[in-house]
Amino acid sequence: MYAPQRHEEIVAAARRAGRVEVNGLADQLNVTPETIRRDLAALERLGKIRRVHGGALPMAQTEPEPSLLDRLGLHSDAKERIAARAILELPPQGTVLLDSGTTTLAIARAMPPEVELEVVTNSVAIAAVLTDHPGLAVHMVGGAIRQRTGACVGHWATDALERLCIDVAFIGANGFSPSRGMTTPDEAEAAVKQAMVASSRRPIVVADSSKAYQERLHRFATIDDIALLITDDELDDEAAAELAAASMEVVRA
Repeated sequence: MYAPQRHEEIVAAARRAGRVEVNGLADQLNVTPETIRRDLAALERLGKIRRVHGGALPMAQTEPEPSLLDRLGLHSDAKERIAARAILELPPQGTVLLDSGTTTLAIARAMPPEVELEVVTNSVAIAAVLTDHPGLAVHMVGGAIRQRTGACVGHWATDALERLCIDVAFIGANGFSPSRGMTTPDEAEAAVKQAMVASSRRPIVVADSSKAYQERLHRFATIDDIALLITDDELDDEAAAELAAASMEVVRA
C-alpha cells in the first residue's frame, strides 16, 4: 500500500472510531509503528488529524449533523443505560433541566412516576413526553425551533436561561475530549448549551461513548465547567483515565 492510500485509511479510521492507535494501525496496515508515526506527522501537517500520546484524533468535523429521527435508533441500549444512571442524579426536590437530544429524551422517558420536580427543557419532543407526568411541572424554553433537532434556540432561549437557577442540568454533546471539552456543530445550539451550563448548579453532560474524542466546530463548555460526564461502558479505560487526569469525573453506565 502506497503512503497516500495509508493516509486515506488512517483518516477514515480516525473519523469512524474517534481515535486511532499507532500499534493498531501498524497491525491493520501491515507496516511498522515507525511508518505509522511518520504518516501521522504528515497528516497532522496537512490538518487532517491531531497527534496525541500513542495515536491520533480526527480534526473537528463539519459534515451535516444527523437529524433527531436519524439518531433515535443509534446506540439506543447505551442511551437507556445512561438514562438509568442519570436518574440517580435527580435532586429530591427542586429544578431539573433537560437539553434537547436523544440521550436526554431517554432520561425523560425514564422519569420515575413518583418524582416531583420542576423541569425546564428546550426540546419539543421532551416537553411532549413529560406533559402527562403527574409529578412534574414542565416549563418550555421558547425560541426558534431547529427542524433538524427540534431544539429551541436563539436569543429568546438564551435570555430565558440567563434568568433561571437550575439545580441539575442534563446536557447533550456531539463530542467530548480532554483538550477541547464539550462541543457541538451548530452555533445557535452551542450558545443555548453554554447558557444551560451557566444557569445550573450541577451541569451534567450525558453522551454515549461514540462521542469520545469527537471535536465539533463549537465548544460550549470546558472540562472544568462540567460537574460530571455520564457515558456508557464502551468508553475504554485509557480514554476514561485521560478524562480523569483532566479533572473530569466520569461514570460509565
